[in-house]
Amino acid sequence: MAQSDNKTQPTGASVAEFLAGVTPVRRRADAQALDTLFREVTGFAPQMWGESIIGYGRYHYRYASGREGDFLATGFSPRKASLSIYIMPGYANFADLLDRLGKHKTGVSCLYVNKLADIDLAVLSELIRAGLRDLQGHWPVAPT
Repeated sequence: MAQSDNKTQPTGASVAEFLAGVTPVRRRADAQALDTLFREVTGFAPQMWGESIIGYGRYHYRYASGREGDFLATGFSPRKASLSIYIMPGYANFADLLDRLGKHKTGVSCLYVNKLADIDLAVLSELIRAGLRDLQGHWPVAPT
């Protein structure tokens, strides 16, 4: 099977310009703080994926079905309703960290936070590191 064409692809867009345009101002401040945190925790430079996701690192996956592709290793999107934080491949093994994180909701590989003041950033840092370690156990993670 050929490599998949994921909807979300890396772009050449400027992360700094994207962050500068985030509204409202409080969401912009949270997004800039997340960018700093992700840079420090991952050691990776950010890259825009699609129109609104900032990714740190990337990995190439190949499933037993033969489907393969590339995706961001971790990252976030400052969406209107909440901050969406992406930890790949998911949160299945991170209940202890999530219990300590603070106010949040989860999806399969996505953590939803209304504002950074609702969570413990040290725990988020642990969660990002744990997610990258878990992902690295499945597929090699490379810098962006």
